[in-house]
Amino acid sequence: MKIRRVACIGAGYVGGPTMAVFADKCPDVDFCVVDIDPEKIAQWNTDDLPVFEPGLLEVVKRVRGRNLSFSTDIDEAIDSAEMILLAVNTPTKEYGVGRGMAADLKFVERCARQIGRAARTNKIVVEKSTLPVRTAEAIRTILDSCSNGVRFQVLSNPEFLAEGTAIRDLLEPDRVLIGGDESPEGAAAIEALAGLYERWVAPDRIIRTRVWSSELSKLTANAFLAQRVSSINAMSALCEATGADVDEIAKSVGMDSRVGPKFLKASVGFGGSCFQKDILNLIYLCRHYGLEEVARYWEQVIRLNDYQKRRFSKKVVQTLFNTVSDKKIAVFGWAFKKDTNDSRESAAIYIADDLLRDQAALQVYDPRVSPKRIVHDLVSVKRWDDWDRPALPEDEIRSRLTIHDDPYAAVKDAHAVLVLTEWDEFTGYDWKRIHDTMQKPAFLFDGRNILGRKAMEDIGFCVYQVGKGTPDDAASLEPWGR
Repeated sequence: MKIRRVACIGAGYVGGPTMAVFADKCPDVDFCVVDIDPEKIAQWNTDDLPVFEPGLLEVVKRVRGRNLSFSTDIDEAIDSAEMILLAVNTPTKEYGVGRGMAADLKFVERCARQIGRAARTNKIVVEKSTLPVRTAEAIRTILDSCSNGVRFQVLSNPEFLAEGTAIRDLLEPDRVLIGGDESPEGAAAIEALAGLYERWVAPDRIIRTRVWSSELSKLTANAFLAQRVSSINAMSALCEATGADVDEIAKSVGMDSRVGPKFLKASVGFGGSCFQKDILNLIYLCRHYGLEEVARYWEQVIRLNDYQKRRFSKKVVQTLFNTVSDKKIAVFGWAFKKDTNDSRESAAIYIADDLLRDQAALQVYDPRVSPKRIVHDLVSVKRWDDWDRPALPEDEIRSRLTIHDDPYAAVKDAHAVLVLTEWDEFTGYDWKRIHDTMQKPAFLFDGRNILGRKAMEDIGFCVYQVGKGTPDDAASLEPWGR
């Protein structure tokens, strides 16, 4: 099949950047991103994109109006394309069977039914969203039942993008994974997609597998990465109790060629749209297949991440003389990581929720996350292990929450500053000026370990950093053998 036009359903963090890079590298192919949200599509047609990624705007401006378009006419895009990518949201279910763990596939099913109705010629349908294993089989069943003699091939092509480096990850991928069935038609579909990637990706980095292996590989990759983060965070708690330094341990362990240095940075906990959602999905699948021991193993990765966030919140309250009631607490950073405006499952949400429930007065600053999004996050917060726990009422949240566009305004008269996102700009602030405007003693809780401890202490801050024990901590331990 000659691919002349590709449509992508879903104009979010995956669909927009992916299609922009495809369009840049395949100038003879037309790419169209479609979505039911007219506001989001309108933003993609301006320079104020709904997704912030370093380098994304430059790529979009090169190809928009040339061979990349954005539209709400989904049926037309489906009908005119030879290949259709599914990049819609697959959140954790909030209702019914599997609530709080299973992936909610209602948007995927709706797309499959719409493709089946609108398609009048044969199509290749590509899963880009993170999906449970064997979802392709369900999509194919729906497509076959809805179509009028049109034939479909369903491929799995999971994205392995890290927000903040998505453009680089697309341009220089570690690997491209394409799963399909083993029929001649399935093989031809795989090669059609591989042919697009081969415009800029080395052939030895394009892996062809069975579709079920491809689907499960994405969940496995995210589970392994999250496991490393939880592992180093577990050791950070022990470091604080014993006087050790978690960064020194991470450096030593990371120099082992069998381990490697990546994802060994202790912090307040991982967030984002993928790690927790995908591991919960994996746990649900394991229990569905009767693998309870495997499910409990992966569940501990999530529990440790929750423990790290709660431990941080508790440390703040204990340090501030066991009460934060009506105390101003400045929060630097709301995004789940730097260089993105995505705050889904950000550690900041849960820490802020804990402190608001303790009646703190929060002063929040983030350079990219909108005030509307910050309020939405707090109003809709849910904890996977306590799904029925209600969020705080919006009026109570707003009465104790102030969102600033100036970091220096956020810290005025604050009792403490919490650094919860590793934005580069935070390291360049005038921290003496910040200290001078705060209540004394001035407390600094560096949840990302991005500030120099000695420099901050020399200014006058009382500093807490994750996994940084002190000699006083070690002195409290009983010697071995006593």
